[in-house]
Amino acid sequence: MTSDTAHRADGTARTFYNTPETDEFYRLTWGGENIHLGIYRDGDETIRQAAQRTVESAARSVEEELDEASAVLDLGSGFGGAARHLASTYGCRVVALNISDRQNRGHRARNLELGLDSRIQVVTGSFNDIPAADGSFDVVWSQEAFCHSGDRARTLAEAVRVLRPGGHLVFTDLMAASDGDQEALRPFCERLRIGDLATPDFYRARLAGLGVTATEFEDLSAHVPVHYARLQEEVGRRAEELADRAGVDQVARLRTNLDHCLEVCEAGLLSWGLFHGRKAVR
Repeated sequence: MTSDTAHRADGTARTFYNTPETDEFYRLTWGGENIHLGIYRDGDETIRQAAQRTVESAARSVEEELDEASAVLDLGSGFGGAARHLASTYGCRVVALNISDRQNRGHRARNLELGLDSRIQVVTGSFNDIPAADGSFDVVWSQEAFCHSGDRARTLAEAVRVLRPGGHLVFTDLMAASDGDQEALRPFCERLRIGDLATPDFYRARLAGLGVTATEFEDLSAHVPVHYARLQEEVGRRAEELADRAGVDQVARLRTNLDHCLEVCEAGLLSWGLFHGRKAVR
C-alpha cells in the first residue's frame, strides 16, 4: 500500500505539472519535447538540443534490447519526447506512465500528429502503483522523475517488479551529492516542491537489494550548473513572452529560484547522472 507521504508527493507533483503557468514555462524554455537536464557540448546549444542528447545517450546504453518486439515503460514521461524517440528510432512499444493529465493530453496529441499513437500508450497514474503485471517490460526508463517520489524505495521496487528477469533499468535523476549537506539543500527542495533528494549511494544500495546487478553510474554532475545557467539565460531572453503567458509574478519567482539553483550548484551540493542495471535472472 502506498504511504501517506507518497500520496502527498503524488498530489504535489500532479498539481504542479497541471498548472498552466508551469506548463508554459517548460514548453517555452525547454522546447516542448523534454523537461529533464541536458548534456551540453558548448554554451550556444539550446536546452532542447542538450536534453535530446541525454535521451540519446540513455537509449544507447540499452539499445541492444530495443527493437519492434520490445516493451518499454517510461516512468514520469512528461511531454513524451523520450517515448517518441524510442518508438520512432527503435520501433519498440512504449507505455508512458505520467501523473499530469495536462501533459498527457499534449503527449497524446503529439503522438497522433506524428503517427506514433499505435506504438505509445499514455497512461495517467503514479509510479508508486504501476498498473502492470510482474515482468511486463524489457526496459524500464525514467528521467528526472524519481526526485518527485515521496517513497523512492517503493518507486524502485515497483520499477523492478514490472521488469522481466534480465531486463534493463535505465534512469537519470537530480540528486544530492553523496558528501553534501542535505540541510543546506532544504530551501532548494522546497522551491522545487519536493521533500528531499536521494544520493547516488542510495540508488546503488537500494537497487542491489532489489536484485539489480552490475549497476553502472555515469556521473554527469558537471552539466548541472551549465543547464541552470542556460535556463537562467533563456528566462531572461523570453521574459516578456513568459510574462504574457505565465504572468509577471511567475517570471520574478523563476528568476529568484534560478539564482538559488546556481548558488546550490556552485556549492557542489547537487549530483546528476545516468544509472543502468539489469534485473537478475533467478
